[in-house]
Amino acid sequence: MAEKQKIVYITRRERFNAAHKLYNPKWSEEANEAFFGKCANKFYHGHNFELFVTIKGISDPETGMVMDLKKLKQIIKEFITEKLDHKNLNEDVDFLKGQIPSIENIVVAIWALLEPHIENGKLHCIKLIETENNFVSYYGE
Repeated sequence: MAEKQKIVYITRRERFNAAHKLYNPKWSEEANEAFFGKCANKFYHGHNFELFVTIKGISDPETGMVMDLKKLKQIIKEFITEKLDHKNLNEDVDFLKGQIPSIENIVVAIWALLEPHIENGKLHCIKLIETENNFVSYYGE
């Protein structure tokens, strides 16, 4: 009887630094400050973000890998970190235009950018850490 192939989850961590403010342009300045607090600062604020990209799949019998992590690193660099690192997320990032750059919106946008480039395995989870206490995980749902 053939052994059932096992699904494996691999994760690549990358880091980027960026500034943003949480601000809804439809609201008054007072309403934004009341809801978002310091995060609505008109001069923005910054974070040292950590991004975790998890791919799931069955290891290739020829390589023993679900996906070459060097290739995943390059995909993340080209489509994500080069566009986000040392940027103002409200002003400089095309794929976030018209959105409040909350970590929830950022992970959904990152998923949409990465998913078409994952050739081996399947994108399983994007986790974005904004502070040591605040992070979001997104599973493409």
